[in-house]
Amino acid sequence: MISRGALLAGCLAALVQVTTACARCDAGPWHDWHAFKRDAIRAEGRVVDMSDERQITTSEGQSYAMFFALVDNDPLLFRRLVRWTEQHLANGDLTARLPAWLWGRSGDGWGILDDNTASDSNLWIAYSLLEAGRLWREHSYTALGHLMLQRMAREEIRRVPGMGPVLLPGRRGFESKDSLRLNPSYLAPQLLALAGKTLPDSLWHDLLDSAVDFLIASAPLGLAPDWVDISQGKIQRSEAGRIGSYNAIRVYLWVGMLHADARGAQRLKAHFRQALPHLDVQGRPAERVDIIDGRATAPGPIGFSGAVLPLFADTDFGERQRARLTADAIQAAGYYSRVLSLFGTAWDQRRFGFDANGRLIPAWRTCP
Repeated sequence: MISRGALLAGCLAALVQVTTACARCDAGPWHDWHAFKRDAIRAEGRVVDMSDERQITTSEGQSYAMFFALVDNDPLLFRRLVRWTEQHLANGDLTARLPAWLWGRSGDGWGILDDNTASDSNLWIAYSLLEAGRLWREHSYTALGHLMLQRMAREEIRRVPGMGPVLLPGRRGFESKDSLRLNPSYLAPQLLALAGKTLPDSLWHDLLDSAVDFLIASAPLGLAPDWVDISQGKIQRSEAGRIGSYNAIRVYLWVGMLHADARGAQRLKAHFRQALPHLDVQGRPAERVDIIDGRATAPGPIGFSGAVLPLFADTDFGERQRARLTADAIQAAGYYSRVLSLFGTAWDQRRFGFDANGRLIPAWRTCP
């Protein structure tokens, strides 16, 4: 028989778990996201990066917008984003092919500019589809998310002796006979956890564990690199692999947003928090850092503050990032800085969270 005290303790523990994992109910209107929709998303569901004269759209932009639309409980926008992505990046059929990563204007008109894939974007799209299917009870999204993960396992995951499964950055161009080039920022542990539970009999099942080991091994001093070269199953410290900048900044973001009880979370958080003395440049995150000797350059753009905020939220450094991340500063930034800021600030405001298994917990699902 359970004692009254034990029952009360269990209830309190459950309450703490819910309140720390889910969003807050008093966060207020999400002005930064509404401004991004106004400025960057066309009515048909295309995210435009206006910093490029070709008015490009990337699969990354589409994938992040799908995630934010889900967090905002906006199924109409979500559907437009999925449909545009399928029609223009996947030749009309996401069940048959993975999206091309780059679309825009060329001398021949509008269309795909590079038909290679970007596995991080594919993973975010598949994740958002699976979670939209679960949260909105839309079975077609669930089925499409499953099919994308299955195709990714065939086309973008390799098993490397001594390392286990690895996620290639794209379908082609990142592997040769004896070497691979990998991108640590493509490995969001929350997404890998959900993929592994969704397809437990596939390569996804073991990818999270190998990814946690890889993320830590590739980041001496806790500093993440943009790219990592692998030869014969071992990390090669090439000159190009010494730099952490616009790609690597997302590693701190994904790790910072991990649920405390997620597999590998404690190891990852402890390891990457070691980066702070090297990342901190005049109270702002460095734009570029040498991951071997820790030398950093000037401070990075506003989005870098958004990216590091979750990992360092409880520090003075984190508080300085909050002060920097004003609505005016975010809205004045370009596409990439804005999406990084959206992730970091919305998580910090507890508009969404992730549970220990990587599932999304949005405010609209947990609050009255």
